[in-house]
Amino acid sequence: MDRYHLTLSIGARTIMRGWWSDEAAAERKYTRWIGERGGVDGTRIALTDEADGGRVLKSWPEDS
Repeated sequence: MDRYHLTLSIGARTIMRGWWSDEAAAERKYTRWIGERGGVDGTRIALTDEADGGRVLKSWPEDS
């Protein structure tokens, strides 16, 4: 099972998802998605740990 789940949403619609077994790789993709899609109004990006009950490790913007 890939432990780390990344979700990119714009408004109420999920645009992209990804799963990684390596936390560092998931964090690199999280940072990349912020750079690539962060300028679009309504963008939300979340990195969760599925092995820890779906706990949110990081979210962007931080107030989401």
